[in-house]
Amino acid sequence: MTETGKTVTRVDLCEAVYKKVGLSRTELSAFVELVLKEITDCLEKGETVKLSSFGSFMVRKKGQRIGRNPKTGTEVPISPRRVMVFKPSAILKQRINSNGAGAKTD
Repeated sequence: MTETGKTVTRVDLCEAVYKKVGLSRTELSAFVELVLKEITDCLEKGETVKLSSFGSFMVRKKGQRIGRNPKTGTEVPISPRRVMVFKPSAILKQRINSNGAGAKTD
């Protein structure tokens, strides 16, 4: 689908689905946006989003800690925050590593 090093955009996703499904580009664009919005909304609420055979998106809370400015060595407090992490499924890891270059062509 893509060459190594290329960034896949929303437009690319819509185009790939359009070629396989055959609905209008407008409908597919709205559908892709709806799916991404639902994922975003769930993550904002702190819910885990698990996509079978793909992986899980999770929100983790990080507490306040002391960091250090690498140039000056000055200690700086880092405020508490939430971060999103992605854990790929075993199936995705296997697919990425089984083809050498990682690209599966259909």
